[in-house]
Amino acid sequence: MLTTEFPPGSPCWVDLGSLDLETTTEFYSGLFGWRFQPVMEGYGFWQSDGKTVAAAGSVLEEGSGPAWMIYFHAPDCDATAEAVQRAGGTVRARPFDIEGQGRMAQFTDPAGAEFAAWQPGGTRGLDLVTEPGSLAWAELHVPDPDGVRGFYQTVFGWRIEDMKMGDLAYPVVSPEDGGADSAMAGLMPLEPGGRAHWLPYFEVPDCDTTAARCQTSGGSVHGPVDEVPGVGRMAFLSDPHGARFAVITSSP
Repeated sequence: MLTTEFPPGSPCWVDLGSLDLETTTEFYSGLFGWRFQPVMEGYGFWQSDGKTVAAAGSVLEEGSGPAWMIYFHAPDCDATAEAVQRAGGTVRARPFDIEGQGRMAQFTDPAGAEFAAWQPGGTRGLDLVTEPGSLAWAELHVPDPDGVRGFYQTVFGWRIEDMKMGDLAYPVVSPEDGGADSAMAGLMPLEPGGRAHWLPYFEVPDCDTTAARCQTSGGSVHGPVDEVPGVGRMAFLSDPHGARFAVITSSP
């Protein structure tokens, strides 16, 4: 379970790169009830009841399209960048400081999925996770999930254990120093023709209602809303510009 304790290697921030920030903020504010607070030119925070739950900014990287980016807590961002290179990944943006707030870098894993690292300063991470309207889970979609285990274990020290789900095994990720209830992410085989990516899941009070609202607001629903016994009810969505995300109503 995600918590705002943010042990090393766990998701601590999530933001969306947008080609049209105004329409993007309108969509997500309508979908989740978030309120957008600009903090600088082309970047701002989404808040729920005054607590930061995500962020969004204009796409600046040449050739990049709209997409969600998950940041993982790195006590030493420079050491993480070196580990990424040693393990066969790519450093897309070398570590740099966000004045007074922290240090960050952006990477691509060997399968092509993009992610980032955050070394906390004045900003430790999101103010709220797991609760309705906030980040609840992260999932990596790559052609060969087993093939990237070693990479992420080298970079973040993750524990990855297979959870039985019917006839299938679902690799579940926990931070190196996390307890029994610290699971925070999973690994999934990529759908044919898809692009490797990290997918954020947001907790919602009613998955079916949120999926329907997404569609009527110009977004898309990919496949039927699905029930996973003991886990929850979930849907895979994309916003009007094509950025993919998921929502879940977790089982009690």
